[in-house]
Amino acid sequence: METKTISADDAILLASKTEDHFFDRKAAEIKGAKLQKIAVAFANADGGEAYVGIVDDKDEPDPAKRWSGAKSIEDYNQHIQALTEVQPALPMDITFLKAEGKPHYVLRIQIEKSQSVHKTSDGTVYERKGAQSLPVNDPARITALSFAKGAVSYEDYSLDNAIAEDVVDSPWISEFLAGYSPATDPLELSINKNLVDRKTFKPKVAGVLLFSKEPSSLMPKKCSVKIVRYETKEDDPERDHLGPIELVEGPLYPLIHKTVERVTQIMSSINVWTSDGPKAMAYPPETLWEIVVNAIIHRDYSMSDDVQILVFDNRIEVLSPGRLPAFVNRDNILDVRYARNPRIVGMLSRYKNPPNKDIGEGLNTAFQKMKEWRLRTPDINDEGNYVRVLIPHAPLATPQEAIMEFLRKQNTITNRQARDITGIKSENAVKAEFYKLKDAGHIEMIPELKGKKAAWRLVPK
Repeated sequence: METKTISADDAILLASKTEDHFFDRKAAEIKGAKLQKIAVAFANADGGEAYVGIVDDKDEPDPAKRWSGAKSIEDYNQHIQALTEVQPALPMDITFLKAEGKPHYVLRIQIEKSQSVHKTSDGTVYERKGAQSLPVNDPARITALSFAKGAVSYEDYSLDNAIAEDVVDSPWISEFLAGYSPATDPLELSINKNLVDRKTFKPKVAGVLLFSKEPSSLMPKKCSVKIVRYETKEDDPERDHLGPIELVEGPLYPLIHKTVERVTQIMSSINVWTSDGPKAMAYPPETLWEIVVNAIIHRDYSMSDDVQILVFDNRIEVLSPGRLPAFVNRDNILDVRYARNPRIVGMLSRYKNPPNKDIGEGLNTAFQKMKEWRLRTPDINDEGNYVRVLIPHAPLATPQEAIMEFLRKQNTITNRQARDITGIKSENAVKAEFYKLKDAGHIEMIPELKGKKAAWRLVPK
């Protein structure tokens, strides 16, 4: 275990820091059971740091005096012992901190977000909510937490209201097996691949999602794709902006194809300004495909919600039910590999033309293709109940570069056109870019065009 010395200023900063979803600090007298609770709550949520040896604000108003840990490292043995009693073992890193000018040690415990659901030694599950470590007493919530983390997968649950024939007699499993090697009987495949329970012959969630003709009629949870058109560029659309809402249903393989096809059709009806003039909104085909595939096959099917695809005038937002599983987070999502639904992922990869052809590389491909098209890369956010991927229709170029490129091809540019090609939503912000280029001697206003018709052009050489 590492021992590290920090500055007196850093010690005061830690002693002044407000407890939140990722940070907690307690006096050295904290009991092992209470420390377990905090560590377990962090591991079951998004990870965090706990410091033992920094007293609470209410006990010591002066931050400079809150650093009062243990006199020796050995004094923390009981705390470390308590942490090792958590089941399963915590993904943690322990460091002893010394502060310049202060005689005592503070114990720092760094807890990673875990792919398991952890319990304290008395069998209680805790979850971090804001600055609190709260017990999870509802068995259904514990199960949902397991699904969210990927510790167990809902795809392996049997459906009591379905029968084996819903899977084995489906035309979709016949179509799948037509290109499957070695030749296999539908029932044999279903049992061997655990798509049907070996004892009860009840189909499992994975089998129904993959091959049932109408999965949504058998699944107790929503499992379709909802496509929503918003005729606006606003971040917070209003009801007046709401256009058609479409529901796409079916087994996963055709569902993916129908979804991408329909979103592409909708995009083709939206005109945006580019440096080459007005064109239909378009993205690299690989980007839209990979992000839709990822949203459908890696979503949490235990949540009763559809995958939602929101099509705006300047972007597409894809919402996949469930949080990022296990150790996956926004920062490492392009580097790590984790399948919440490994059975579904594996079966789809066995199609003659698999939708997840580049297993583990799909999002990397999506991001790379956006760069090749000189468009800004997608933005991924874990928002608790779903993962939102925002695909902007905006250039990689700076606003001034985009404006200059446009003028070299189109001769004049209006504020609205500049907003389209730069991705800037504010008229005043675009005006500021125009005036920067004017002050640099690159562009000028067209004198005869005023008001709403106002436009700019290149300064003649």
